[in-house]
Amino acid sequence: MRVALVNPPWSFEGSIYFGCRESHLPLEYGYAKALLEQAGHDVLLVDAQLGAMWRDYVDVSAHADDAWIRSALAAFRPQMTVVTTAPSYLFWRCAPPELRVPMRTVHAIRDVAGTVVAVGPHASTTPRATLRKLGADVAIVGECEDVLTEVASAPPRGKGTASVVWLDDDDMLSGRAEKNATDVKSLPALHWPAELLRRHKHHHHRFERKAVGPGAELEASRGCPYHCTFCAKDNFRNAFRKRPLDVVLTELDALVAAGVRYVYFIDEIFIPDKKLLEGVRERDIAFGVQMRIDNWTPAMLDLLGEAGCVSIEAGMESISERGRSMLAKHCKLSTSELTDLLIYAKKCVPFVQANLLDATCDEKADVDAWRKRLNDHGVWANEPVPLFPYPGSPEYTMRFGPAEDDAWERAHAHYLAEFEAFSDIQEKRPEPLDELERSASRV
Repeated sequence: MRVALVNPPWSFEGSIYFGCRESHLPLEYGYAKALLEQAGHDVLLVDAQLGAMWRDYVDVSAHADDAWIRSALAAFRPQMTVVTTAPSYLFWRCAPPELRVPMRTVHAIRDVAGTVVAVGPHASTTPRATLRKLGADVAIVGECEDVLTEVASAPPRGKGTASVVWLDDDDMLSGRAEKNATDVKSLPALHWPAELLRRHKHHHHRFERKAVGPGAELEASRGCPYHCTFCAKDNFRNAFRKRPLDVVLTELDALVAAGVRYVYFIDEIFIPDKKLLEGVRERDIAFGVQMRIDNWTPAMLDLLGEAGCVSIEAGMESISERGRSMLAKHCKLSTSELTDLLIYAKKCVPFVQANLLDATCDEKADVDAWRKRLNDHGVWANEPVPLFPYPGSPEYTMRFGPAEDDAWERAHAHYLAEFEAFSDIQEKRPEPLDELERSASRV
């Protein structure tokens, strides 16, 4: 079967989207392409955000829009086309709530796409609404890369395949809406073409120096053993799983050989792993991570820095034990101990950030004083960010109950009504979700 994997031309005007707006490697599509090809399928990966398409060779474009995608699909003639509702695995947990961009893409390619398969956080959390909005034929609930191989190998529509759903003639959800969790030990080491990587200039969450050479993303593990209320991981990337060390290092070696100078580990929680860090230390590569600082000791932070880490994004969330308890952080250390570890980390790693959410119970004066102390030691702590109750997070369920078809609309309306100020990256008030999607439906 000919299968196209499409990453739309993302734009974020008017969105509450909290993630980075640069392009990142779509790791889920990288795995899917490898698995599909192993099963004998012909695969075209079309990444409009990066401006590159990859089959047996790489083509690039300076104007990678929906028309470019349509032209590529018309030439390839896919029997199945996959469209994602989030820019990459890195941002499945904080995706744009609106489906404006993938709606436009599906509208543009519908008659040349074959069977349209929706994947991503929306397909996993509100599959019926996502199928309706996109006009997709089927959706995959949960992580998608291994299920896509089953769908491609068992047409039509992968009926009978676990985690595949569709709308029946009465507009009701049919299929088996089981949340798929991929066996990450079965995923191969990815080998991205050097031509594609050369377009990937972005070094995610790197601030200590100007980016030189290509950057890339990589995962050593998937999921998280914690269940913080704000994290939208109930339906995907939930249970903690480690990829085999030799596979991770093989993938890293391929990136270095292709000229990559910086790697960001997209792991939900980069854990202290002595063997991994010792392996990375032997490679000529800088890297960044996201972590919980309470899992680390000074000795392991020393090794982290020796291995080449230049950026830490640490989830502090609240400066008080009460605030962290309200968010179900189950933190093992006191605020004072966490603060000391963050300051120590800055001695080992050039850039350290402590993420703060608006826990509602922390006094502004206390937050300001804590931020000043960290800043005085070179650690950056952001202004507390208002909490968006992502569908699929415990926070959403506690507020509104199980995610229904209108879950994204409900969460978005609550967010706009609750807060006057938003995150640092939002220069103006976000637009209502229905208005954002209405602009797509008028295309």
